[in-house]
Amino acid sequence: MTSQVHSSHRCCWLCSSSVYRIWSGLLWVLLVGVCPDSWAQQGTQTQSIKIEGDITLGGLFPMHSRGPAGVPCGEIKREKGIHRLEAMMYALDQINSDPDLLPNITLGARILDTCSRDTYALEQSLTFVQALIQKDNSDVRCSNGEPPIIPKPERVVGVIGASGSSVSIMVANVLRLFAIPQISYASTAPELSDNSRYEFFSRVVPPDSYQAQAMVDIVKAMGWNYVSTLASEGNYGESGVDAFLQISREAGGLCIAQSIKIPREPRPGEFEKIIKRLMETSNARGVIIFANEDDIKRVLQAAKKANLTGHFLFVGSDSWGAKNSPIEDQEEVAEGAVTILPKRASIDGFDQYFTSRSLENNRRNIWFAEFWEDEFKCKLTRPGIKYEPGRRKCTGEERISHDSQYEQEGKVQFVIDAVYAMAHALHSMHLDLCPGSMGLCEKMDPVEGRLLLQYIRSVNFNGSAGTGVMFNENGDAPGRYDIFQYQLSNVSSAGYKVIGQWTNHLRLNPEEMQWSGGEHRIPDSVCSFPCDPGERKKMVKGVPCCWHCELCDGYQYLLDEFTCDMCPFDMRPFKNRTGCRPTPIIKLEWSSPWAIIPVFIAILGILATTGVIVTFVRFNDTPIVRASGRELSYVLLTGIFLIYLITFLMIAEPSVAVCAFRRLLLGLGMCISYAAMLTKTNRIYRIFEQGKKSVTPPKFISPTSQLIITFILISVQVLGVFIWFGVMPPHTIIDYEEQKPPNPEFARGVLKCDMSDLSLMLCLSYSIVLMITCTVYAVKSRGVPETFNEAKPIGFTMYTTCIIWLAFVPIFFGTAQSTEKMFIQTTTLTVSMSLSATVSLGMLYIPKVYVIIFHPEQNVQKRKRSFKAIVQAATVSTHLSQKSSEKQNGESKVESDRTQ
Repeated sequence: MTSQVHSSHRCCWLCSSSVYRIWSGLLWVLLVGVCPDSWAQQGTQTQSIKIEGDITLGGLFPMHSRGPAGVPCGEIKREKGIHRLEAMMYALDQINSDPDLLPNITLGARILDTCSRDTYALEQSLTFVQALIQKDNSDVRCSNGEPPIIPKPERVVGVIGASGSSVSIMVANVLRLFAIPQISYASTAPELSDNSRYEFFSRVVPPDSYQAQAMVDIVKAMGWNYVSTLASEGNYGESGVDAFLQISREAGGLCIAQSIKIPREPRPGEFEKIIKRLMETSNARGVIIFANEDDIKRVLQAAKKANLTGHFLFVGSDSWGAKNSPIEDQEEVAEGAVTILPKRASIDGFDQYFTSRSLENNRRNIWFAEFWEDEFKCKLTRPGIKYEPGRRKCTGEERISHDSQYEQEGKVQFVIDAVYAMAHALHSMHLDLCPGSMGLCEKMDPVEGRLLLQYIRSVNFNGSAGTGVMFNENGDAPGRYDIFQYQLSNVSSAGYKVIGQWTNHLRLNPEEMQWSGGEHRIPDSVCSFPCDPGERKKMVKGVPCCWHCELCDGYQYLLDEFTCDMCPFDMRPFKNRTGCRPTPIIKLEWSSPWAIIPVFIAILGILATTGVIVTFVRFNDTPIVRASGRELSYVLLTGIFLIYLITFLMIAEPSVAVCAFRRLLLGLGMCISYAAMLTKTNRIYRIFEQGKKSVTPPKFISPTSQLIITFILISVQVLGVFIWFGVMPPHTIIDYEEQKPPNPEFARGVLKCDMSDLSLMLCLSYSIVLMITCTVYAVKSRGVPETFNEAKPIGFTMYTTCIIWLAFVPIFFGTAQSTEKMFIQTTTLTVSMSLSATVSLGMLYIPKVYVIIFHPEQNVQKRKRSFKAIVQAATVSTHLSQKSSEKQNGESKVESDRTQ
C-alpha cells in the first residue's frame, strides 16, 4: 500500500471558467442550507490520506478541533483524532492480512479531517462523491488546444464516520443523495435513527435514545422522581435531553424541574447563572447532563464556587463517561456522579500497533508529525517551518507510552468494529454476487450502494471486544452500557467504579454505590417526600411529582394515595388510618358507677316498699291501715314497687324481652302510683266540695268505685303501650352516633333498645299528666284538716315530685350531645323515678308504719262519726282557720287551741 498527500486537482480543466461555473452550480444545488461562512472556505486546501486498494472506503475523523472565528481548524486532537484514525488503518491492515475475509480483495481508504465542524466536514466529504458526478468536458481544452487529461477519481463505496452527531447529520444528507452507505463509530443523536431521512446511515454505537432509556432506568432505580436536565447546545446535547424527556414522559412517575441549555458560546458568568437556576428547585438534586467535556468541567467549577459541593447528584452521559479531564481539580463536586458509557473494551492488538508507531514507519498518516510534536512537546524541523528556539527539538527516538502517557481512546473499539462491519458486508456481497471469483467481478464493479446497505444491515459477527455487532432496521446497534460512579471517599484510590450494566434492561448494584462523604444511602431527589400513613397527597397543579400531605381527619381513612374516604357508620379508622375496623360495642355494665348508685337506691326502695307492704298486710285490720284506704294503698305501693324495679330493667343488657318490659313498666309504675293518688285526692276534694253544698255524699267514693276509677286510668297507659307494640315491635339497636367524639379512638357503638328520647318522654307523658292533675287537686284540697284525711301529705308528695321532675328534664335533654349520653340519661331517669317513689313512700306510708310498729297505742278504734258530722266539723274548722288569719297572733293562738 502506498499513501499520497492530495491537494486540489491539478488538471487544467479546472482552469476553465465554464466548467467551474457548472461544478459550482451543482455544488450549490447539493449544499442548499449550508451556512454562508462555509463558502468563504472554498479555497481551503483539502488534505487527506489515500490508501490504495481494490475497494475504497471513506473515513471522517476530527483530526483537529474547531478553529476560532474565520479559521476552520484548530489544534490537533490526539485521542479523538489520531487514535481513531489509526484504529481505522489498523483495522484495514488486519482485514487485508486475513485470508478468510475478502480474500484477494484489498481495502483502500480516503480519510479526511472534519475539524470538528459540520460545515467544513461537508466540504471535505464532497471528495467522496466526485466519481459519481457526470461532468461535461467537451468544451474543455488546454492551452495547446489538446483535450485535458483528467484523472478518474477513486470511487468510495462506503464511509466510516463521522464522530460528532452534527457532522454525521450534515454528511449523511449528501451521501444519501449518492446512495453511499455510512457507518458511524461515535454519533449517538437519536435523530439519526430516522430511517426515512437517514436511510444510508448506520452506527456501531447505540443511539442516545437507548442511553436516555438507561438513564431514566437509573434515575428510577435510585428512587428519584424530580430532576433537572443540562444540555450543551447542539445535536448531541439537545437530542439526548429530548430523548430523556420523551422517555420519562412515556414511563411516567418522573418530573423535570428545569431543562437548561448551555449556549455554544457561553458569556462570562453563564455557568454561575445556570447553578443559580438549578438552586431555584433545590429539591431536584439529580441533574441529568448531556454536555461536552468543557461544559461539564465549567458546571462543576461553578457549583464548587457556589459552595454547593455534595448538593448536586450528577448523572452524566457518555460524553462524560469515565473521563478524568472533566473532573480534574473538581473531584469533590463530582463525587457520587453516576455516568454511562457504551460497553467497550481495550483492544490489546491496537495498543501494540499504536505504541510501535514512529515517524519512520507511519508516513502514511499525514497528521502524525503534528501529533508527535503535541505528544512529546517538541518541535520537528520541516521545510518552510521556522524553528522555535524556546522549544525542544524532536529527535525522532521518542516512543509512545514510554516517553509519554498513553491510554487507549474509548471509541477505538467502535472504529474497528465499523470497518469490520463494512468488510463483512462486502464479503457477504462478494460471496453472493461473485461466487468462486478470486477478486471483484463485474457485478461488484462498481459496488451498488443500495445493495451494499442491505448487506450492512444483515451483518452479525463478534466484534473486536468479543461482543456481537449487528444493526436493527434503523441501522442502530444494540444498547449495551457500563454504568460508572466516581468514588472519592473510603476507597483505596479515587476513580470510576463499575456499578452496573444496561442491556435492554438495568442491572444496578446499589450496595456498591457511594456518595458524598462515603454515605451509602442513596440521597433523595424528589419534589415531595412520601406522605406518612394516613395522609393523602394533594397534588400541585401542573407538577405530577409534587404534592402536599394532608392528614385524613375525623373518621376518614386513606382510600388511595390521593383520596380520604369516610369509614362505614359502624366502623372507625385504624390509628394509622390505612383502613377501617369495627367500632367496639358497649352497654351499661352493672359494675359501672353510673349503675351502682341507681341500683343501690332501687334496692333500698324495694326493701322499704316490701317492708311497708308486709307491715300493712300484717296489720291489715288496724285502724290506721283501714283509715289510709287499704285497697288504694296496696295499688299505690305496687306502683312504687314497679318504679324501683324499672331501674334493673334500664340497666340490664338490652334484648327483645328486656326492651318489651321497659316499654311496659317504665310508665306503668308511675301511672299506677299517680292514678291511685289522683283518685284519693279527687275523692277528698269531691267530698268536701259536696259537703259545702249539701249533706248528701258524692257518688263513687266507695273503695270499690275508687279501685274501678284507678284501674280505668291505668288501662289508658297499658292500652297505649300495647298499641306501640303493634305499630313497632320492640327490638334492640346499636347506636353508633351516640358515642362518636371527634377522636375516633374513643368511638363506641351503644347497644340499646329502640326507644328514642321522644318515645321515652311519650311513654312517661301520661304519668306526668296524672301527676300534674293530682298536684292540682292537692292544691285545691290543702285546706282540709290533717286529722281527717291524707290530702296534705299527698300535696307535699306531689310538690316534691314536681320539683324532682322539673330538675330531671334539663338534665335529661341537656346531655343529648354528650358522648356519655346513655349513661347520664339512664342514671338520671332511674334516680329521678326512684326519688319520686321514695318521696311518695316516705310522705304517705313511713309515718304510718312508724306509728303501727313503735306506737301501737295510737293505732286504736276512735268514735265513729257520720258523714254529716265529718263534713260539719271540717266546715267549722275551715271557717275558724279563715277568721284566725284575720286576727292578731296572740288571739289566733287562743282560737286555735279552742278548736282543738
